[in-house]
Amino acid sequence: MASSHLAGPVLVIGTGLLGTSVGLGLRAKGVPVYLSDVSPTAAGVAQDIGAGVLLEQRAIAPELVVIGAPPDVTANLVADALLAYPNATVVDIASVKGSILSAVLADERLSPAETSRYVGTHPMAGREKSGPAAARGELFTSMPWVICAHQGADPARVKVAESLAIDLGATMHRMSVAEHDQSVALISHFPQAASSMIASRLLNAEAHQLALAGNGLRDTTRIAASDEKLWIQIFSHNAQALVPILTGMKEDLDRLINTLSNPQGPGALLDLSQLMTEGNAGKARIPGKHGAPPQAFALVTVLVDDRPGQIAQLLADIGEAGINIEDLRMEHSAGHQVGMVDVSVVPGRRDELIDVLTTNGWKVAQ
Repeated sequence: MASSHLAGPVLVIGTGLLGTSVGLGLRAKGVPVYLSDVSPTAAGVAQDIGAGVLLEQRAIAPELVVIGAPPDVTANLVADALLAYPNATVVDIASVKGSILSAVLADERLSPAETSRYVGTHPMAGREKSGPAAARGELFTSMPWVICAHQGADPARVKVAESLAIDLGATMHRMSVAEHDQSVALISHFPQAASSMIASRLLNAEAHQLALAGNGLRDTTRIAASDEKLWIQIFSHNAQALVPILTGMKEDLDRLINTLSNPQGPGALLDLSQLMTEGNAGKARIPGKHGAPPQAFALVTVLVDDRPGQIAQLLADIGEAGINIEDLRMEHSAGHQVGMVDVSVVPGRRDELIDVLTTNGWKVAQ
């Protein structure tokens, strides 16, 4: 069993997807974990899958308390934990930081010595599924984990918070609260809002229209399936950072609508070209694999019969050739028992991959 930086015990309050995943990851490192949740069922499920032991009436002295609750109740739970466990470092893992920190610092029950033991953090990981049953101990592996230490935080407590991220295999980032909230508004909260608004346009769509849907629609609406109760809180808590971004999108939409209202008018085609070019340039700025600089990969599309074992065999053939897959996507062909697998590789190995696949009997679309 790999060694850990935390000795424990660790108390996890809130056994949803993230809290339970924290418990599973720490238990895999041998760290003793206790669990608490307002829902006995959620806590029980988390215990049953091995995330820790129910706190119940146990008297413990935790090294670390992790608050894994929705933003609306996080600040109160942080304050309660600081008072209940006077020697513990207390962190939260909510996706907004400014409103929570303000509420903690304004809590009249807490002295500066007590708030110095609080460190705001945010693991940038998740799934469309929620609840403890969806938890995974590897959820945070190689994912960003932001440490947002406030000005009065004790450096020793910040180190404990960093140890949590390290033990769970995350990549650590340090930001101020304001930098964090502005960043997640752009790269997380804005995409969620856009995806939900796109998906809402499908409510009155005819069935024959949706039957034509491909990966483009699935990709842009994937996160629209996220937990609406949680996202209501996230949007409201980070509204100040999100509104300017949405306003910018509204201006772009107004520009597009005006252009399309007279698509043959003077400058219309140029304006459309500029809009697409701006989108291409923005997409190119997204970091590539493992956070490396963006890189253009070569795409090879393989036709695969829709029957058991085909994908596994395709991956095995590629692996035996010693070719590394940079990305993989699959789309089913409407009305046919066949799938189209898009395999991304470094450009220099594209022709080699096509030769390997063709030799092994795969149909490659070129």
